[in-house]
Amino acid sequence: QVQLVESGGGLVQAGGSLKLSCAASTRTFSRYSMAWFRQAPGKEREFVSHISWSGTSTYDADSVKGRFTISRDNAKNTVYLQMNSLKSEDTAVYYCAADLSVFRHITPAEYDYWGQGTQVTVSS
Repeated sequence: QVQLVESGGGLVQAGGSLKLSCAASTRTFSRYSMAWFRQAPGKEREFVSHISWSGTSTYDADSVKGRFTISRDNAKNTVYLQMNSLKSEDTAVYYCAADLSVFRHITPAEYDYWGQGTQVTVSS
């Protein structure tokens, strides 16, 4: 069982930045691929970014490419999402997710563990 706890959300003006963190409660964190998803009110949960277990491979959704950066620190059991040049359409609850697969999954159903989410609100 893996517990994931997100933090770092908040209210920011358009054009600003936020850095989200997701701490995992497992000693085998380095075995998991990690991802960030988000869900806006009335919309389905959507993929944002993925990072491989080693951190050497990342993949971003087109909507955040060039603005968001996913990273991880396996020594701290933590994955991060640096969000720059935020837009009002980035407003959502952001979730981190863990997956033991070596493949890069972008659908929520592929992930085994989820955090409780952290709210990000971007004011225009």
